Amino acid sequence: MRMYDIILKKRKGLELTKDEIEFFVQGYTNKEIPDYQASALLMAIFFNKMNKRETADLTMAMVNSGDKLDLSNIKGIKVDKHSTGGVGDKTSICLAPLVASCDVPVAKMSGRGLGHTGGTIDKLEAFKGFSVELDQQQFIDNVNNFNIALAAQTGHLAPADKKIYALRDVTATVDNMSLIASSIMSKKIASGSDAIVLDVKVGDGAFMKTPDDAKELAREMVDIGNNVGRKTIAIISDMDQPLGFAIGNALEVIEAIDLLKGNGPSDLLDLTLTLGSNMLILSGKVNTIEEGRALLMENIENGRALKKLKEFVKAQGGDESYVDDISKFPKAKYVIEVKSEKDGYVNKIHAEKLGIIAMNLGAGRATKESKIDLAVGIKLNKKRGDEVTKGDIIAYVYSNDLDKGETARKDLIENIVIEESKCEDLPLIYDIVK
Repeated sequence: MRMYDIILKKRKGLELTKDEIEFFVQGYTNKEIPDYQASALLMAIFFNKMNKRETADLTMAMVNSGDKLDLSNIKGIKVDKHSTGGVGDKTSICLAPLVASCDVPVAKMSGRGLGHTGGTIDKLEAFKGFSVELDQQQFIDNVNNFNIALAAQTGHLAPADKKIYALRDVTATVDNMSLIASSIMSKKIASGSDAIVLDVKVGDGAFMKTPDDAKELAREMVDIGNNVGRKTIAIISDMDQPLGFAIGNALEVIEAIDLLKGNGPSDLLDLTLTLGSNMLILSGKVNTIEEGRALLMENIENGRALKKLKEFVKAQGGDESYVDDISKFPKAKYVIEVKSEKDGYVNKIHAEKLGIIAMNLGAGRATKESKIDLAVGIKLNKKRGDEVTKGDIIAYVYSNDLDKGETARKDLIENIVIEESKCEDLPLIYDIVK
C-alpha cells in the first residue's frame, strides 16, 4: 500500500477502505508518513468529504493509535459528557456531582483549556490542593467509591488525533465535519465510558455559528458513537451569549456551587438539567426527561448534590471547605464596574469577544505556556433581553492589573450592545439528536 495512491483516490472523491485509513493513521503517528503527504490527504478529505463509514473508521483508527482506558472494573453504566466549548461554560463542575448524586457513575477525562478561559480541570484547581493527576487505579477506585472522578487526559490517549489536529490547524483543514467529529469522538471513546452526552454549542461564542451546522456536527458524532457501541445523545445549545453570568475560573466555580445550593442562573440550571436528565436516561436510571429533571432537582433541594461535590473535591485532594466558604477562592485585587452609557435593552452580547477580553485579563491561555490567573474574569449583571437605563451596572471586571481592567471595561461597553427596541428571544436548547 502506498500513501500516494490513497491521496490520489481521495482526490478523485472515491471512498477509502478501512485498511487505507488505518495505514494512514498508523503511518503518520509512527512518523513513517511525512507531513506533506498527510497534509495532501487532509486537504483531499476537506474538499471531497468522508461518508459515515469512513468517518467511523477514522475515529476508531485514532482510538487504536494509543492507550484505551479499561473501565470494566467500574460498576454500572459509565456516563461521560463533552462540550464543544463556549464562554462561561462551567456546566461540568455542577453537572458531574449532580448526576453522581443520583448513584450514576461519572468517569470523566478532561483537557486543559487553550483560549479564553481554562478547561474544567483548570477551573477545579481553584480549590486549594485539588489534583487531576490520578492513575488508572485511583480513577477507577474513586468512581466505585464516590460515583465520580475527573482526571487530566493523558497524552497516550488517541495520540494520532493530537498529531493530526496540529497539522490541520496549520493547513486550513480544521473546518470539516468528519475531521471535527472524529477528533472529538476518538478521545471520548478512548476514555472508556459506556455512554456519552454531547453538548454541541451554536452561536457567536461557538465553533458552529448556525443551528444547521451544529445539527450536522451533532448528527455526525452521534452516529459515530452509536456505530461503535457507545450510546450517544447530543444536545444543541445556545452560545450566542455567555452561559450564566461568570466568565473566569474561580468565578465560574463559585457560580457552579451557587447552582448546587439552589441559587444558580436560570440558563445554567436549565442546561444542566437537560444534559443531566439525558445522562440519567443513558445510564438506565430513569426512562424520561421529566423523571430525570425531577430527580436532579430533588438532589439540589435536599443537599445531596452539594454533599457529592464536597466528597469529589476531598477525594481528589482539594479543600472541600471552599464549598461552604467561597471567600477562600482566589480573589482579584480590583473589581471595576461597567456602566451602561444609554437606556434600552441588551440585544447582543458578543460572547467570543467577551471570551477574548477575559483571556487578556489572564483568565485563559493565549499559548500553551501561558499561566492562568484563577481570580480574574468578568461577571455580567445583565443578559440578553434585559432592560437597562443609563448608569446601570451591566457587568463587573475582576482584574489584578488596573490598566488591563480599564481596557476590559472599555471593551465590554463596545461588546454589550444596547438598543432601543427589544430583540427576539433565542432558544437555550435548539434540538436533541439521538
